[in-house]
Order: sequence, then structure tokens, then C-alpha cells
Amino acid sequence: MSNFNFCYRIVPCLADPARRSSLGLKAALVALHLVYAGILFLFDSDLIEKTKEEPWYTAIYLLLFVVALIQYFVTSCSSPGYVLDAMRDVNEKKSLYRRSSMLSKQPASSKSGSFVITVEGSQSEINTQGSNITSWTKLVLDMYPPGTSIRTLTCSYCNAEQPPRAKHCHDCDKCVLQFDHHCVWLGTCIGRGNHCQFWWYIFEETALCLWTGILYITYLKANILRVWYSIFLKSLFLFL
Repeated sequence: MSNFNFCYRIVPCLADPARRSSLGLKAALVALHLVYAGILFLFDSDLIEKTKEEPWYTAIYLLLFVVALIQYFVTSCSSPGYVLDAMRDVNEKKSLYRRSSMLSKQPASSKSGSFVITVEGSQSEINTQGSNITSWTKLVLDMYPPGTSIRTLTCSYCNAEQPPRAKHCHDCDKCVLQFDHHCVWLGTCIGRGNHCQFWWYIFEETALCLWTGILYITYLKANILRVWYSIFLKSLFLFL
């Protein structure tokens, strides 16, 4: 147990079971890619000879291999776009706008004197907070038909108003904007923030899998024919 605690101190992210499983899944997927590609380049003599004759062929394959892995990590580490983050951004922008408008009304000095506008701190904070909440609620309500109740739009887990197509993910325990699904292989949700990256990864991974499958079929077909031809000749020799 002390060894585990020592490891958790060195790498704090390993203390979280969800982070541990996510890191383990990423390591397993990278190892799977390396094993499947490594078998080809170690045992396929035809591919090795083709690499010597046409190095560009193997270079393109390895480039696709590296790009697919990079896109995998980019997609898995990207944020899908959470409702709470969007709400926080709207509130911060509204707060900055109110502060700038209040500063623009601050003392106007002249030769004859200065005019100072005083605002009570508690009252301004209450108004700012109220305007922040109202701004997000109004922004969400404008996306729905008139007469929609705000209670039907509020998430029972996050307590936040959900825009259209937003949904609460029970794996991430957060509401996701334009929720598509929770990808187990990536360890994250697919939403508005990483939808484009996800489709690029799917395209690159599909191309890599098809190319690798064709190489394996070619390798197995050639070796199976050689083995069966050898067995046929031996059987014919023994029969004769």
C-alpha cells in the first residue's frame, strides 16, 4: 500500500480511478497499434523488400500511423464543451461589460471640480449576480419556442439551464453542449467542442485499419499458398 501511495505522490493523476482507467486504455490502444504494425515489419519479407525498393510506400503508411495516434490524443484530451463552462464564460463577459460601463461613468474631472458617482458595493454585487443569471437564462430561453418553462430546461444533476441538444453525461457527470455520445475508447464525451476532431480521427483510424488489413491479407495469402504448396508437394512425393 505504501508503494501505491508513493506512486500517487509522484503521479497525482493515478490516484483517481477514472484517470487510471483512461490512461490504461490509452496505453493499451497505443500498444495494440505498435504490435499489429510491428508484426508486419518483422515477419513480412515481401513488405520489407518493397520498403527497400519503394520507401515512399512505407513512409506514407508510417505517416498515417503517426497522424492517427496524434489525432487520437488530441481528440481524447479536448473538451467537448460543457454547459457550466459556457455559463461561466457568459457570466464573466457580462460582468466585464458591466464593470467597463460603470468605470466609464466614474468621476468626470474638470477645471471647476470633479463629479464623483458612488455605488454601494453590496447593491452592485447583487445586481451583477442577478444580471449574470438572467443573461444566461435569457440566452437559453431565446433558443426555445415562446412559452417554454425554465423548469423543463434545468438539469436535475447540474442545476443549470440546458440549451437545445445539451444532455447530462453520467460518465463525466457534466452537461455537454450538443451531446453526441460518450466514447469509451477516447475516455471523453463527443460534443460541440470536439465533434470535428472526432470525425477526423474516425477517418484517419479507418484508413489506417483498412490499409493494415490489406497488408495482413496479402501477407497471409502469400504464406498460406506457400505452406499449402509445400504440403501438396510432400504429400505427392510420399504417395508416389
